[in-house]
Amino acid sequence: MKLFVFGLFALPALAADVPDFTREVRPILSRYCFKCHGPDDKARKAELRLDGREFALAAAESGERAVVPGKPDESELVKRIFSHDAEEVMPPASAKIPITPEQKDVLRRWIAAGAEYKQHWAFIAPARVEPPGPGHPVDAFIRAKLGGLAPSAPADSATLCRRLYLDLIGLPPTPEDVVAFEKAAATDLQKAVAELTERLLALPAYGERWARRWLDLARYADTNGYEKDRDRSIWPYRDWVINALNADMPFDRFSIEQLAGDML
Repeated sequence: MKLFVFGLFALPALAADVPDFTREVRPILSRYCFKCHGPDDKARKAELRLDGREFALAAAESGERAVVPGKPDESELVKRIFSHDAEEVMPPASAKIPITPEQKDVLRRWIAAGAEYKQHWAFIAPARVEPPGPGHPVDAFIRAKLGGLAPSAPADSATLCRRLYLDLIGLPPTPEDVVAFEKAAATDLQKAVAELTERLLALPAYGERWARRWLDLARYADTNGYEKDRDRSIWPYRDWVINALNADMPFDRFSIEQLAGDML
């Protein structure tokens, strides 16, 4: 059985001492470097770009190369981040975001390993890979990441029932619900789980539970939160999000309707 795997599992295995560009290096460059050495040509300084390998390897305005693959001591980027000279150190003190020793080490090791750049994960097509072991593919990938640790024992029927309720609708099952699930699971556990999952997904409480995650990110509140903290009539948006989840609205449509709003 094959599976499309995203995120960490889509990345090739790397040696422990080689930082992964996507997860470790790019976040550092984005936070500390791209404001002055990124794609914005109006804000760029010293004619140096670090958002692409071809730019980082090219000579800057000073004639120095920020990144020399395999040679961190010859790389101007490494010299600057480790410098104790207030006129040379990067990022400058005026930025008020000092880079940590651990982050400096990541950049040094990345350049020493060849300074590989990767596209943002959103632009990399998912790779089809074989699960690294027997059993359910998800379990196989989890076991591979446990590093020799033994997984917990399978949950009993009552615990499994409670987990499904809390995960999907945020409410515990009644004693009667647990008893009914235990009876069904004793005959066919997989079927019992599938049927209970479908039943919970069909409840209005499902949308109410999971809409909260989106509404928190959108900073939804029934009051304005400032000064006198007065009420505001924004509940129709709350209900729209809940109804969209319960109607299983496709995510692209969900995003378009919120971005375009009345213009649709």
